[in-house]
Amino acid sequence: MYSLKFSRTGRVQHCLDWLSLALLAACTTALAQLPSVESIQSEVATVYAEKSGWTHAKFAVAAANPLATQAGYQVLKAGGSATDAAIAVQMVLTLVEPQNSGIGGGAFLLHFDGRVVEAYDGRETAPAAADETLLLGANGKPLAFYDAVVGGRSVGTPGTVAMLEMVHKQHGKLPWAQLFEPAIALASEGFRVSPRLNSLLGTEEHLKKDPVANAYFYKADGTPHEVGHLLRNPALADVLKKIAQHGAKAMQEGDVAQAIVDKVQKHPSNPGQLSLADLANYKAIKRAPLCHDYRARAHDFRVCGFPPPSSGAIAIGQILGLLDQTNASNLPLDHGLPSADWLHLYTEASRLAFADRAQYLADPDFVQPPAGHWMSLLDPAYLAGRAQLISQAPGAMSMKTAKPGSPGGMQTAYAPMPEQVEYGTSHISIVDAWGNGIAMTTTIENGFGSRQMVTLNPALSGGFLLNNELTDFSFSPTDAFSTPIANRVQPGKRPRSSMSPTLIFDKSSGSLIMSVGSPGGAQIIHFTAKTIYGVLNWGLLPQQAISLPNFGSLNGPTQLEEKRFPKTTVDALNARGHEVREVNMTSGLQAISRGQVQGVPMWLSGADPRREGIVMGE
Repeated sequence: MYSLKFSRTGRVQHCLDWLSLALLAACTTALAQLPSVESIQSEVATVYAEKSGWTHAKFAVAAANPLATQAGYQVLKAGGSATDAAIAVQMVLTLVEPQNSGIGGGAFLLHFDGRVVEAYDGRETAPAAADETLLLGANGKPLAFYDAVVGGRSVGTPGTVAMLEMVHKQHGKLPWAQLFEPAIALASEGFRVSPRLNSLLGTEEHLKKDPVANAYFYKADGTPHEVGHLLRNPALADVLKKIAQHGAKAMQEGDVAQAIVDKVQKHPSNPGQLSLADLANYKAIKRAPLCHDYRARAHDFRVCGFPPPSSGAIAIGQILGLLDQTNASNLPLDHGLPSADWLHLYTEASRLAFADRAQYLADPDFVQPPAGHWMSLLDPAYLAGRAQLISQAPGAMSMKTAKPGSPGGMQTAYAPMPEQVEYGTSHISIVDAWGNGIAMTTTIENGFGSRQMVTLNPALSGGFLLNNELTDFSFSPTDAFSTPIANRVQPGKRPRSSMSPTLIFDKSSGSLIMSVGSPGGAQIIHFTAKTIYGVLNWGLLPQQAISLPNFGSLNGPTQLEEKRFPKTTVDALNARGHEVREVNMTSGLQAISRGQVQGVPMWLSGADPRREGIVMGE
């Protein structure tokens, strides 16, 4: 068993004591007995608020909002599986964290049943009527980002519910309908607006353009509901009741499907092409996970992530593999922070990984992998060759921008995709009492998605938001030489994603060691890689690794989380030719890792201090 050093300090115990007080209703095994809305308040989400981490002996659930974590805990307490808990968490997130994920979006889920790892793809698809000109304006030029996002044009066929239904049929223990009870009760009775939701609504420019969303999220004077306001969503409760009774069919057919299509096609200025047939024909896919070996501190691990159309597992695997070809493992933390020397190596590895990502990664049903298989990008010999491009000598200069490689000597017929902005997302990590583990990253893409709120009854307040996932495709279908881009829009295609749900195993025993992931657009890759490296290579607790400053490169400037690194580090990187930019890098990491507390095997977990998530368990 992989062992982590841990000391139960007063700070950790204080955190656990606070949790038991704040969630005093959580000990019931009756799933329908929700705590009152006053008993849980979301943490301050607009500032960095330190968290001390959690320990649990039997099971644990980590999610981006305390109410969602609470729902997952109740399911596990009632005898549910990790799958059951993930469904309950997602339904509550639809309500309390509508800016990031929901039933109107898509998700990737990795599942471990104690023997086998499975990857479930609930990514949205482009409508059958869409073509590669979807994101071009009348002048043939790519649309401005929000001109494409706001309205029906950007909405892909939602896949989250269909995917969760597929997983539940194989790994669920409790009845499907029972898992919707927490979200239905909260939607009907109301939940308290969190600081994060209030803050995001206050800076949001486009949501008010939708009459349904405006009436739900904002007061008559145009300001968002204040922190602590009791917000009810009876329209969402009605939809959730239909899904609870009829399953994913309720989203793909009937009045809910018609309401979705009407919202998309009848947008007054930016209509989309999503049809009833697109919804009816949507299928979640079970894929083979992408797994590779990784060695750290004389211990062998097996790292499993999500395959294309996600780019996360390949990019993370490349970054870790490239670092392994350098002297990075000889560079410890410097006063608790990554050193300038280590950051030089990491960001150079990132540039190489993101160059390959732009060149090759797209929906595998439309694009062939280089050299015939995706693992060619993780081949140790290929990475060893790529690592030669990283200058390691003292004071060595940055490459600034990397070019893609040629795995197996293959020449691709595609052009690299220009870097585009990516947003949104939420992550859920769960381990249950039977040893099942889940890492699920779920999204509607940009904050509040396409800003289109669906309701079945305009007389009822609320509804659910639709995604803008189609803007994850390349806006330009070709480069300047008319060479096609792999991740261009095509009918039925799933857009490339950065979502990186990850499960890590002890290679010798096969036991689950870690579940981890984060929101954050393209930076998801760096946030997740940082946490993996921190736990496996630096021996940190999950909370310590999560709390480290964020950093990375998307094959351009070196990005450092603002106000988290000393000037000496910034100056040292600039001296090496790195174009350092100190920026807001708001991750939302959740991680659960296997370790020991005073010789007793335990689940050690953490939640991002940059957001309002918590972990619960027993």
